Amino acid sequence: MRVAVLAHPRHPIAPPFMGGMEAHAWHLTRGLAARGHDVTLFAAGDSDAGVPLHPVGAVHYDRSWPGADWHGSDALNAHVDGLWAAALPAIRDGGFDAVHNNTLHRYPPRLARAARVPTVTSLHVPPFDALRRAVHASLAPWHLTTVTSRRQMDRWWDAPPPSARVLPNGIDPAAWPFAPRGGGGAVWAGRITPNKGTAHAARAARIAGVPLTIFGSVEDPDYFRAEVAPLLGGGVRHGGHLAGEALAAELGRADVLLFTPMWDEPFGLAAVEAMACGLPVAAFDAGAVREVVGPCGAYAPPGDAEGLARAIRAAMALPRAASRARVEARFTLDRMIGRCEALYAEAAGARDADWPPARFSRRELAL
Repeated sequence: MRVAVLAHPRHPIAPPFMGGMEAHAWHLTRGLAARGHDVTLFAAGDSDAGVPLHPVGAVHYDRSWPGADWHGSDALNAHVDGLWAAALPAIRDGGFDAVHNNTLHRYPPRLARAARVPTVTSLHVPPFDALRRAVHASLAPWHLTTVTSRRQMDRWWDAPPPSARVLPNGIDPAAWPFAPRGGGGAVWAGRITPNKGTAHAARAARIAGVPLTIFGSVEDPDYFRAEVAPLLGGGVRHGGHLAGEALAAELGRADVLLFTPMWDEPFGLAAVEAMACGLPVAAFDAGAVREVVGPCGAYAPPGDAEGLARAIRAAMALPRAASRARVEARFTLDRMIGRCEALYAEAAGARDADWPPARFSRRELAL
């Protein structure tokens, strides 16, 4: 099939990944190409996934519009609207058999419905008003939606339509090799920003008396300086932002992952990667965390450092092999891509379905 993968242009789709969405788009794109599909990636111009790239902006927009300063502003929203408005004709007229939309933007869903473009829209975050309206208004037999967990299905839909599916993210277990034993410490991995709860992890590790290494990019420098940096030292350190192979090696040397979302976590890719290496998880019980980690973790209420310290000790007693087995059974890249191929075929097969015409303005139909 000819497939267009649309990625959020905030960060480049290239390792080392800024977060789960970038990792998802990179592995999806390369996995589809490895299965023989003709894939074009629509993403920031400094992306590199080894397939033809249609640049959505010359470089990722966070370089000029850093999130901590511009997130949610009218100026940034207008800039991103312009990026996708410029890309839509190539998506509509590109002769693609299917489009996989990971943009979190309202234009691609509306285009899918209005122009009968076979599309799978993946919803990687909890709903927000602009995207919810666009998604709810654009469903059609040829436009399917996916969420990453049952928890998110309930958040996006009061009564899920037949075109909405749960599609968990997947990883390549070979890229996250199992280590049968660790070295007595804890790790935390992700973007260092308030909604990821990095400082809570550091406090809990100190209370538990367990050394902690924090891996990840500093997305919010003010948060890092004010909340995280004062907790460094005394067994807590920042190990930098590592690419996959180096990060996997560090995960395998640990005994437990601290996973501390302070938002309605839709999935938890960092937890899955660590579990593949054999780590049990000490986590805040937020969003879909318990759904993903299951019996391979111990839990505390969000923001409860004392409770998380107790969860650290409990998780370190759990069997490492069970974490790896859960990933292999539920969260592999092959499983995810196989599901995607079936969804693409379903959307493409329904392109000419007898369906009421979309009710869009002439401007929207022309996008």
